[in-house]
Amino acid sequence: MAENRDILGILEMRGITVAVLTDTAMEMYVPHPGIETEELARDVFGRELNFALSDPNLCILLYAAVLLEEEGAGGRLPGISASVYERDPVFLIADEVIGIAIAKYIGGYKGMFEFTRFDQNKPGVLSELGPFMDDAIAGLIGGVSSNMYSRSLM
Repeated sequence: MAENRDILGILEMRGITVAVLTDTAMEMYVPHPGIETEELARDVFGRELNFALSDPNLCILLYAAVLLEEEGAGGRLPGISASVYERDPVFLIADEVIGIAIAKYIGGYKGMFEFTRFDQNKPGVLSELGPFMDDAIAGLIGGVSSNMYSRSLM
């Protein structure tokens, strides 16, 4: 019987911990009704992150990005050499599609807008990740942040 793989464990092996995700999200934190302080925002973000990562579909999308990142870095993606992949070429849009899909899956259209904010600014760990992982993690953080802000109004 195959072991059950935990997406947080898979991400942690790549240096992407819950603390790293939270710190990256907080670099773009804006005080909002219901989450007026960063301390409160960190707590709410953590709860929303745990909730989002309880969905196996989301975990599989993130895992797909992990595998695509490994294949791209190794020069094993069809039509893209490792040296081209490393430069994050503008013609490569599959990475953006995965990031958008993750953000929208978690937070709907609001999640997509948050994804764009994080993807364009590349705070924290996002500036250190490769083409697939930066967009997948921006999608994760964007979707979770969107829910953090939206649900704080309830």
